[in-house]
Amino acid sequence: MLKPIKIVPDNTSIRFMAWSRFAAIASVVAIIVSIAGAVILGLNFGIDFKGGTLIEIRTPQEANIGQLRKTIGKLGLGSFELQEFGDPRDILIRFETQPGGEKAQQKAINRVKQALGDKVEYRRVEVVGPKVSGELTRDGIIAVLLALLGVMIYIWFRFEWQFALGAVASLAHDVLLTIGLFAFTRMEFNLSIIAAILTIVGYSLNDTVVVYDRVRENMRRYKKKPLPELIDLSLNQMLSRTVLTSLSTMAALLALYVFGGEVIRGFTFTMIWGVVVGTYSSIFIAAPILIWLGARLYSAEDEEKARAEAARP
Repeated sequence: MLKPIKIVPDNTSIRFMAWSRFAAIASVVAIIVSIAGAVILGLNFGIDFKGGTLIEIRTPQEANIGQLRKTIGKLGLGSFELQEFGDPRDILIRFETQPGGEKAQQKAINRVKQALGDKVEYRRVEVVGPKVSGELTRDGIIAVLLALLGVMIYIWFRFEWQFALGAVASLAHDVLLTIGLFAFTRMEFNLSIIAAILTIVGYSLNDTVVVYDRVRENMRRYKKKPLPELIDLSLNQMLSRTVLTSLSTMAALLALYVFGGEVIRGFTFTMIWGVVVGTYSSIFIAAPILIWLGARLYSAEDEEKARAEAARP
């Protein structure tokens, strides 16, 4: 009979909390750099957020980017971008919102089509006005902030306030590092990325709650054990589960990233990054904060009180 393969050995005793200060310093530096990058460089907002027109075309042969750029540049549409993706024949054309309302925008689209000719296949045309893009930006920010607020309230009621602040700090860490990644890589930031960030919040929260559950359980079991040792014990007990969950999720996301096509590539890339930082923050952000905020161990009186409350009708 074959023995099951164990990625993580039983009874590991890694001293995670011994590295928590170094991890905290690294995280603070990374957050500062991310915020600075987002403020100074800004995000490469997609058509969803900054308004304008996107035209996706497929040329009969491999696209000549230089020639296309000259052709579009002669039309006087203002700022524009050309991006090759996937197949060498596939090109994304973006240009800014034209003054004059919807008629001016449609006129600009017709001018592009006339300039490129009938041999080009027009696969997608999207127009987003500045008002709509502004509303999407506001709604995206509100969605992320409400998610963090909801998480804090949920954890506060389920555990204690130290756990709530630890969970929110962990999630804020993941969100800020993700924004910093997009600021420095200049990848397009669109609505699918907002969806990915909210998914990261859910994934990281799940990982954090599992760790917190084990910490709380061990608090009741080992009332005299120092809190850093108790957290190390809890993390080692959950390490196999954490590694297997992260690896299985990563395998699925990598398959989607490679074979899923350009449409979902930004989403899957963000999710891959989110799995990495979410696993890291659950161990080195959410757990150490319990020590820094002075989370207390359960005493015999606490246990009696909990039993009395549970026995009430």
